[in-house]
Amino acid sequence: MKKSNAYQIPPHVTEIILESISDGVFTVDHTWHITSFNRAAEKITGISRNEAIGQHCWEVFRSNMCETDCALRRTMKQGKPFIDTSTYIVNIEKRRIPVTVSTSLLRDENGTVVGGVETFRDMSLVEELRKELDNRFQLGDMVIRSSSMQQIFKILPQVADSESTVLLQGETGTGKELIARSIHGLSSRREKPFVAINCGALPDTLLESELFGYKAGAFTNATKDKPGHIAIAEGGTLFLDEIGDVSAAFQMRLLRVLQERKYQPLGGIKQVQANVRIIAATNKNLADLVNKGIFREDLFYRINVVPIALPPLRDRKEDIPLLIEHFIGRLNRLRGKAVSGISQEALALLMAHNYPGNIRELENIIEHAFVICPEGAIQPSCLPGNLIEAVPHPTTEWPIETALKSIETQAIMDALKRNNYNRLATARDLGMHKSTLFRKIKTLGIDLPKIDGRITRKKNR
Repeated sequence: MKKSNAYQIPPHVTEIILESISDGVFTVDHTWHITSFNRAAEKITGISRNEAIGQHCWEVFRSNMCETDCALRRTMKQGKPFIDTSTYIVNIEKRRIPVTVSTSLLRDENGTVVGGVETFRDMSLVEELRKELDNRFQLGDMVIRSSSMQQIFKILPQVADSESTVLLQGETGTGKELIARSIHGLSSRREKPFVAINCGALPDTLLESELFGYKAGAFTNATKDKPGHIAIAEGGTLFLDEIGDVSAAFQMRLLRVLQERKYQPLGGIKQVQANVRIIAATNKNLADLVNKGIFREDLFYRINVVPIALPPLRDRKEDIPLLIEHFIGRLNRLRGKAVSGISQEALALLMAHNYPGNIRELENIIEHAFVICPEGAIQPSCLPGNLIEAVPHPTTEWPIETALKSIETQAIMDALKRNNYNRLATARDLGMHKSTLFRKIKTLGIDLPKIDGRITRKKNR
């Protein structure tokens, strides 16, 4: 009988290999008790082999997938391996460690299934590198990719370093308060309070008492002193939201605070120093209100020292995929869900929507999707019905590829118009190389004027 030339690896060599690799490896029997635990598994979890062996695997790993979507359990049930499933485990120091998991059945020399085997890789370094890249597009809770928002992000550190009053202008839901909080967080006042008040939500009398506070006996039921928002924000930042909605009488009182940096609580007999940085915000055009005599011109110039205009989401749709990813990640963490992403069909619908409610509306849409579809990828059926009805969506006559091309074409056309059809400026605006833009213009069949901004300048020389 002819001997086989295949080399059989001795069992002790296999053990040496398992002890040498950087991936954690463990095995379980049919009762989910750990039967082996290699050195890398000890290092990643912080739990010794002696402690781990004999325990249930979920007692050692405390992973977010243990209770709901265990890859090893699926392998044991379905009889097939699962490769590179992303999850996290909690180590002995109660620190959450991101890992990728691969699982397969464990068989003996006769091919009989005796349990399962799982390998897991510590992705902490990869996660840190990813966060470093994401930080180029993230500030606090705001994530962006559009050039218009990147320009705003670039100037925020300088704005924060100053003590100047800032006026944030933009539609409702564009993230004015998030920008205000970011300015405060980057400033030397960051250790002091950030206090926000919605000026448009309160009548004058209540707004005055909330902002300036009052002394005992100032009015009926005022039995003791109450500090106002200015006092609470002492040394920090006071955010005056919807300042365009305050009355002319209150505008005068506010102007005095900005001019003299002093205020007088209701019922008080002396003025109090106000050591606060003012950031104001509005969804209205204050310059138009000044021209109409609705808003005081002197107050406008007091708060319009550093104006920042936030563009609506419909004018920066390239931010939508990044915002969706951000909202999905946050809601997964907060609610312990397992939503893996969004389908191309659902993304096409969201890219085609105009978002009158801006970022806040998009966040509400994703939150709605989490309620309807708590796991897997978000599909069109997970989105609110009124959005699906309002937005043309892919059919057999309009496939998903056509929908995405239509959205991309519109985004490029909008950018070209903004830049007077200058191709180089448009490529810079869209954050792509000029050759990529030229290729997309040709591929998408976009018709351009014969003279663009660049050629015009040459002719004018």
